[in-house]
Parts: sequence; structure tokens; C-alpha cells
Amino acid sequence: MKIVVAYSGGLDTSILLIWLKEKYNAEIIAFCADIGQEEELKGLDKKAVRTGASKCYIDDLTEEFAKDFIFPMIRANALYENQYFLGTSIARPLIAKRQLEIALMEGADAVAHGATGKGNDQVRFELTFAALAPQLQVIAPWRTWDFKGREDLMAYAKEKGIAVPVTAKKPYSMDRNLLHISFESGILEDPWAEPPVDMFKLSVSPEKAPDRAEYVELDFEQGDCVAVNGKRLSPANVMRALNKLGGKHGIGRVDLVENRFVGMKSRGVYETPGGAILHFAHRQIETLTLDREVMHLRDGFIPKYSELVYYGFWFAPEREFLQAAIDHSQQTVTGSVRLKLYKGNIMVAGRKSHFSLYDPKVATMEADAGAYNQGDATGFINLNALRLKARHRVLQKGAKSGRKKK
Repeated sequence: MKIVVAYSGGLDTSILLIWLKEKYNAEIIAFCADIGQEEELKGLDKKAVRTGASKCYIDDLTEEFAKDFIFPMIRANALYENQYFLGTSIARPLIAKRQLEIALMEGADAVAHGATGKGNDQVRFELTFAALAPQLQVIAPWRTWDFKGREDLMAYAKEKGIAVPVTAKKPYSMDRNLLHISFESGILEDPWAEPPVDMFKLSVSPEKAPDRAEYVELDFEQGDCVAVNGKRLSPANVMRALNKLGGKHGIGRVDLVENRFVGMKSRGVYETPGGAILHFAHRQIETLTLDREVMHLRDGFIPKYSELVYYGFWFAPEREFLQAAIDHSQQTVTGSVRLKLYKGNIMVAGRKSHFSLYDPKVATMEADAGAYNQGDATGFINLNALRLKARHRVLQKGAKSGRKKK
């Protein structure tokens, strides 16, 4: 038997390699997607082989991740439960997609993941498997093995001589990529407890951010950021540049209790410096370039689109349908936004576009040289008030009828 494992080198997947090898007497192939973990990838291939894998793929997917996953989500202004930038959620379908490609290339019988039976990731991985290669067997050890929690895993790792980046002093789980880093479990399971100050990796605290604001200019083309401060960059390098800027100014920290797809509430702490800037800037250029009714209609899609990403339905027809509509709306979302970054805050300092629908000759509070006839508003208001007046008459009639009956 041959199994391709989604491998990160963390506690769960390190245990996974040796456990699967012993349990199934199988050849284990590890796969790690480079989606912006940076130093976390150092020596990972050697560690995977030491831990039981016959080989380890480490594929650089950073550009694909930014271009085909992060950017479409930004065009949709996706924000789960109005707070979470979906950094972990959006990475899973890409990881699972490449894992399947390797499995098919290697002639594997099964794919496996280290997601727990309580979380969202198991659903995200397995819905992608079902959508793209349903013929492969799926192994989810957290739903079958005897380990009860992370303490059991740490004890097993010690027994087997597996080095893992989790200690009793830092017993929380981290997940990093180009869009964010997440922290959960362990000491963070108490929603009343403030996160440790030394936990954060991508950003300084707002209190320690520079005392002077910094301006940054972002250029957009059809909803995608293509340049930062006049320098044209690839999607992945846009994310890297904005992560650095946002982290410097303490931007993008989110601490929330979210509703998992499986039904429970979960506390998560996130750093999304570049994503927070990009999301804010994209909304600003849209205010200038999107038709009112198109914007309001698209905004109605945001909760559903965000939910689909969070739940793991990236490769589902309904997400693709919404994406097509959203992308059509972005044809004129082109222009520049100037932002002011200061101690955890993002403030707009200007926006401009050749596709701007803002007309100062119409909007002005001064004399408009006949660009807008204010007298036209009388008929407009009368027509919109017609149904309200009719309703008032009916309510008044009902109130009088009720008094007579008494």
C-alpha cells in the first residue's frame, strides 16, 4: 500500500508518518506545500524521511496560492463572521489539490491528513478529495487512533524520538502561510485569557509600533493589487510586501470565537497584516468604481461566499458560480488607493481611478451649473413615498375600527 500524507512537520503530522507506516505496513510519501511558511520548511524533507517517509515533496505553491486562491477571495471581499480573513481555510483546497496530483502521479492507493475529528480542516481536505479524485481512499487517523489529545501525542513523540515544535510552555497550535498565521488550542482555549505577548510572529503590538504614520499606495487592476508604492509585483510578492508593512505597524491582529462547521465554537487568534491592508484597500477602490446596485448585490454574496470557503466548498459549483459573478463585477475595479498605517489602524488617505463613477460636478454642495436639477427630487420622493402613505391610511383605518369595536 502507498499513502501520500499532507505533512507540515508539526506535532500531528510528525506522529502521522510513523503511525501510518506501522498501522498499514505501507510506503509513506510526505508532501508539504510551500505556501509561505518560510523558516518552518527548513530541513523538513530530512525530518520526514527520518520519521518514516520514503520521500518528501516540498512544492513551492506561493504564486499559485496568491494568484488563484487569495486574490479571488479578496475580489469577493470575503470575511467569515465579519472578522476572520480565512487564512487557514483558503490554503486547504490548494494543499489537497496538489496532494491528489502527487498521489495520482505516484500511483498511491490513499491520501491522509492530520486534521482532528473536531475541526474544520478534515472537511476542507476531504471535500476537495471528493471533488477532484473520489476514487482514492481517505485516511483520517484522528478519527480512528487511540490518542485522546495533544498530550498523548507529545508522549508518543518522546517515546519514538520524534522532535516536534510543541512544548508544555507553548502548548498551542500554529499554522502559517502567505496570508496569515493562526494560533489555537492549549492555553488559548480559555476565551477570557489574553494571548501571550511573545506569541505573535508577524506583527509588533500596536503599542510598540512606530510613533509616526506611514503612507502606502496600492494599484489595482480588475480587482487585483498589482503594485505597491509604484513597484509592480507578482501576487505572492504583493502579499510579502504588505505583510512586512502591516506587521511593522501592528495591523491585522484578530482574536475571535468562531462557529466551526462541525457545530462547536472555537477560539482562534490570527495575524493577517497584509490581508487586512489588501481587504481594506480593495473596498476603497470599489467605492469609487462599482455601480451602487452591483456593489449592494455583490455584498449580499459575502456571507455565503465566506461560508463556502470556511466550510471547504472551494471546488463546489456554487462557489464557482458566485466567483464568476463577482469577477464580472471587477472589470472596472482599477485605480489607486493611498492608505495611512498607524498603530494597528488602516486609514484611507485617497483614491483615484480612470473608471471613477464619482462626479464632483454632480456631488458638489456648491452651484453645479445645471449638472443636477434639485427640483427633480420632489417627484422622486413623492413616488417613493406613495406606498408609505397608503400603508399609513390602512393602519389609521384599522386603528379607528378597533376603537369602535371596544
